[in-house]
Amino acid sequence: MKQKSDERLQHLRNIVSAMPEKPGSYQFYDVDGVIIYVGKAKNLKRRVNSYFHTEVDRFKTKVLVSKIHNISYTVVKTEEDALLLENSLIKKYNPRYNVLLKDGKTYPSICITGEYFPRIFKTRTINKKYGTYFGPYSHLGSMYAVLELIKKLYRPRTCRFPITKEGIESGKYKPCLEYHIKNCGAPCCGKLSWEEYQKNISSAREILKGNTRELIQHLVDEMNKAAENLLFEEAEEYKQQLSLIEQFCAKSEVVSNTITDVDVFTIDNENSPTLFINYIHVKNGAINQSFTYEYKQSIDESEEDLLISAIIEIRERFHSTAKEIIVPFEIDWHLPNAEFFVPQRGDKHHLLELSYMNCKQYRVDRLKQSDKLNPEQKYTRMMKELQDKLGLPKLPYHIELFDNSNISGSDAVAGCVVYKGMKKSPKDYRKYNIKTVEGPDDYASMQEVVRRRYTNADNPLPDLIICDGGIGQMHCVQDVIIKELDLNIPIAGLAKNEKHRTQELLYLQQDKKKDNETECVTIQLKPESDLFRCLTQMQDEVHRYAISFHRDKRSKHALHSEMDDIIGIGPKTKDLLLNHYKSVKKLKEAILSGKGNDIIQLIGKSKADLIIKYFTENERS
Repeated sequence: MKQKSDERLQHLRNIVSAMPEKPGSYQFYDVDGVIIYVGKAKNLKRRVNSYFHTEVDRFKTKVLVSKIHNISYTVVKTEEDALLLENSLIKKYNPRYNVLLKDGKTYPSICITGEYFPRIFKTRTINKKYGTYFGPYSHLGSMYAVLELIKKLYRPRTCRFPITKEGIESGKYKPCLEYHIKNCGAPCCGKLSWEEYQKNISSAREILKGNTRELIQHLVDEMNKAAENLLFEEAEEYKQQLSLIEQFCAKSEVVSNTITDVDVFTIDNENSPTLFINYIHVKNGAINQSFTYEYKQSIDESEEDLLISAIIEIRERFHSTAKEIIVPFEIDWHLPNAEFFVPQRGDKHHLLELSYMNCKQYRVDRLKQSDKLNPEQKYTRMMKELQDKLGLPKLPYHIELFDNSNISGSDAVAGCVVYKGMKKSPKDYRKYNIKTVEGPDDYASMQEVVRRRYTNADNPLPDLIICDGGIGQMHCVQDVIIKELDLNIPIAGLAKNEKHRTQELLYLQQDKKKDNETECVTIQLKPESDLFRCLTQMQDEVHRYAISFHRDKRSKHALHSEMDDIIGIGPKTKDLLLNHYKSVKKLKEAILSGKGNDIIQLIGKSKADLIIKYFTENERS
């Protein structure tokens, strides 16, 4: 029993370790696949990982963890979207361990009624026959702020009288207190025309849709005008309104009352036999289902064919009858009682982006899980990717990198680091003292090192050579490898930007127009990819190795003294004399002034004679 529990927890921890550090909603499933808990997080990985800490002491949390057998999650863009998504999922699945939001309450929306003179108010009840709804809003402060702003700018009526055109013409209504305190324009008495009132309501609709550019500009103008007139309190009020309206304008793509019943499908391929298809279902303006599925692509099957098959299968599985299906590209196929739609903008386009983001994230997470279970698979995948990017005849298992290091040509050295199977092989590293090059000539130094490295027949030839440098370094290596040594080894380079960070991978490719010449091409790599990170680590490693060797050599050179040149005098004798005389200069002065007896007493006559003879002869010469 304990073994099964340990296996279950290890399986869950593997899922958590691959989760993204992004906002979203997570779902816990029991052994029967039923959702027992829905949560939200601004950092999914950190939040879900907290459930599996050994120091968790809350009884309820321990019970919940003991029931979890699987975890799924949906990634969103903001923390507010995660909160809204959590709300809609709890409403749909009514999880056993969720306490809040199960009583039917929900986040409020703003309603603009369809009356002759529309009203604007907040509500938690959605009934579209009464008007248009905007929201819901998880940030109540922003909602109240925008309602207050609309009230001050456009003064919509707040009374519930069923005002009619005939009643106004007959003088049925009288101005109320709201009119006298300037909170209402009294359209019921004809003091504000129907046309003007509708114009104000139209402006209020644009604010609630998020089209607030004109409103923001109006507030900025009013704020500047108040500041110019030294009305600083009024200017501060406008500034606060600006701040609140900007918070309100953070529009969510997770929930929208303008979307009723829609299926959303996206597909992620990236030239792999394994494809991932994400499905999102939106009902009554809220996401209530989001899943990603893995499919194997056959040789003669296109993305469109696979997506069509998946749409049929997934809709049957979830009994979806949505009449609108959002897809990422045009599909030449018809589904009874449903229509395909490729949105270009608006809320539906945001849903398409959200679906694709989850699809892509699922691929990344699956890749992380497989890499952790089989690390060698990751390295093989990177070698295969590098082979495909460069068009190499075989997998680049054995890679060698070179870098030079010197200061104005002094103590010039070079380093060669070796990677086998995309992993470091320190036993094959080599250090080189530059022997034939005078001055700071990196190209000539690189040629000397490469010549010495590959002239030796005992050294196995690599599958790829990478230079820490650009086109110039690559061409000078090519001159030695191909023209002098007549070897067929692919040559690449790693160039850095002005901030000394790895920027791009270069490759000397055979020029199709000129048989005996090569052209340098830039290989595009995604900075977040495993291959790019591995190549960056390679470049940092060869640079570190060459710099360390140069630093060691420079240190030894700086610590060298005349006593190191005296044959027969070892480090212990040298330290004994330096401790007594404090410096070689004072030792030399004592010998030349005839005060050598102290030396004999310290180290003995034979060694003292060697030192006296050396300094005396050097002084004469």
